[in-house]
Amino acid sequence: MTRMLLPTAADLARFSLTAQHPLTRAWCSEPERLANLEEEHALDLQLATDRELAGQRAEFINVGPPAEAYLNRWVAVTPDLNAMLSIRFEGMDVSKPFVDVSVASRRVSVEDLAALAEAARRGYAAFRPPRLRFWSAGTTLSGLRPDMRVLAAPLSELSGGAVGPALSLRPTTDLSNYVDARAAYAAVDAAHPEHPGQARLLSEEDLQATIDAGTMFDVLWHGGWSGYAGTLPDTRLGLPAQVVQELLFAPHARGHGLGPSLSTLLARHLPADGRVLSGTIHGENRGALTAARRAGRQDVGGWWWLDLC
Repeated sequence: MTRMLLPTAADLARFSLTAQHPLTRAWCSEPERLANLEEEHALDLQLATDRELAGQRAEFINVGPPAEAYLNRWVAVTPDLNAMLSIRFEGMDVSKPFVDVSVASRRVSVEDLAALAEAARRGYAAFRPPRLRFWSAGTTLSGLRPDMRVLAAPLSELSGGAVGPALSLRPTTDLSNYVDARAAYAAVDAAHPEHPGQARLLSEEDLQATIDAGTMFDVLWHGGWSGYAGTLPDTRLGLPAQVVQELLFAPHARGHGLGPSLSTLLARHLPADGRVLSGTIHGENRGALTAARRAGRQDVGGWWWLDLC
């Protein structure tokens, strides 16, 4: 592993675009997408050079290593592969460090994993990270566990889907149903012990922000409150998007095949401004993945875990 001179944000944008699913190339013009990716990857360069920011991270996380250890690293992994590595913490839990491949100079293949693992162990030895995470547009990688998948499609392609009977959306105006939403998550967690590690209810503050944006909706079924569906406008993978913040059914509305309808209804209620509907779903959450695919959203890639120990 050799640490190298840093690329520019424009370089990182070009590298990132080569790693994206071919299907998504038709969803946004290349110049616009490169400009969006350049903005997204500017933080990677700041985290590689800003020692004051690194010091703030070291002080906040407070697990021992000096500020220098928190800097991103642009390294030569193999003769034809460079990568931007960063130290992260799952859910901001300091006991769960991992190394993230923020962007690579070309698509990462299975043949690169041993060298990537070695680069991660050396670069962040002070944290003893047990895992490395990297992006792939592929849907299967033998022997590796998935993290989050990105399911997306242009809103214009989703609005024509079928909607379950007696199901509709209504703009959310307040937090009055948040207690019910918390209970709905608790019911799923109790029935599926793996669920807490796959999805969690957005906070009251984030719910209010989505309400304020005008893109949070109450799910109504047979006239009664039955869940939430909401997004926020942003860019994801360089694509102008409405990013899913919450798709939730209350227990009484689950198990009726209504899941795909939420993507369709959102597409009908959100502005018709050329964005895609994009959301992350855990790669082992088969129910949510199936519902998104049935609605017409495409699996355009996701992150994979590689053990370092």
